Amino acid sequence: MVTLLDIISGILLAGGSFFILVGGIGLIRLPDFYARMHGAGVTDTLGAGLFIAGLMIQGGLSLITVKLLLILVFYFFASPTSSYALANAALSQGEKPWSRDNQADIGKGDTSSKT
Repeated sequence: MVTLLDIISGILLAGGSFFILVGGIGLIRLPDFYARMHGAGVTDTLGAGLFIAGLMIQGGLSLITVKLLLILVFYFFASPTSSYALANAALSQGEKPWSRDNQADIGKGDTSSKT
């Protein structure tokens, strides 16, 4: 028989998988580097958080749960920091954000601002 904790864990795992899938679609669909990075970073953090929370419920009260909690805390600090570092590096290399003015260039090969 399925317990309530299994149902809650399944919902969290499915929700995490959904957000990770949406982030993957955003990598394909969004127009430029900054939008892709933002979409993937936000949905990836939320998706991984839900997924790890579902695994914590499945693990019960054990050492596994403590390890998963430490992974979750590290991930919530590392993911936004790495997104910021990528955006800062792209900006310092001259990558320009998408605007309606350069919308016609999207889809015509290399869309970076450098030639």
